[in-house]
Amino acid sequence: MTRKVFNINSLRKAMYMLMVATMTFAASTIMQSCDNDNDDFPLFPLNRPNALVTVKPAANGSAFFMQLDDSTRITASNIKAAPYGNREVRAFINFRLLTQPVDKHKYEVYVNWIDSILTKPMAEYPGTEATSSQFRQDPVELLRDWTVSEDGYMTIHFRTQWAANGSPHYVNLAATNAANPYDLTFFHDAQGVKGGYWGDGVVAFRLDKLPDTGNKTVNMTLHWTSFSGEKSVTFKYSTRHTTNKIQGLSFAQSGQFEKAIH
Repeated sequence: MTRKVFNINSLRKAMYMLMVATMTFAASTIMQSCDNDNDDFPLFPLNRPNALVTVKPAANGSAFFMQLDDSTRITASNIKAAPYGNREVRAFINFRLLTQPVDKHKYEVYVNWIDSILTKPMAEYPGTEATSSQFRQDPVELLRDWTVSEDGYMTIHFRTQWAANGSPHYVNLAATNAANPYDLTFFHDAQGVKGGYWGDGVVAFRLDKLPDTGNKTVNMTLHWTSFSGEKSVTFKYSTRHTTNKIQGLSFAQSGQFEKAIH
């Protein structure tokens, strides 16, 4: 499920495939994905993201670039300083391409807006009694759009039921199979909410604590509890090699895409 972008048309198609509902906590409206086989760039509503990226700042936050997938970089012509200081985070952006690049792995774009999503480390499993609540498995549905393993992160787009009072949900990711460190489980604590209205959440987990794959690609399986029972999906995963330090918990400034999840 990792996106690969090899040319300008592939980028357009990837943007179409990734174009889904804004992650609010009202009922979501999903846009249909489609292919664009001509040379016109697709137009997207400005209130919706058309890419999921990793925001990678310089050490002092004075500059940054955005990683679209494992091999494709984006630079913003209209934003110079890193929008989240020296913190590396996953983020949604809405952008438009300015020119056709010479290097098909480097794009210069105009960013209409950027908003980070909840970005956090994996949890240690098994936990202590004090952290046992981290590993509740209240049901969620995982959506294909925005659920992806790339650039050293597992990003998960999930749908579940929310209380009208906006009480927070807690989510975690952990390696739960001692015999296979790439066997992961997505945990969800709804804080006792049963019923309520349907809405979406998006969270990104750093995978830097997993064993190094040694420049090889391995199968990584994600398990979760859905409203119809246990489910799983398998991704291709290769360790990200970088000198950037990624740690800690990062939150969006506006919070549009991470409201009520921790």
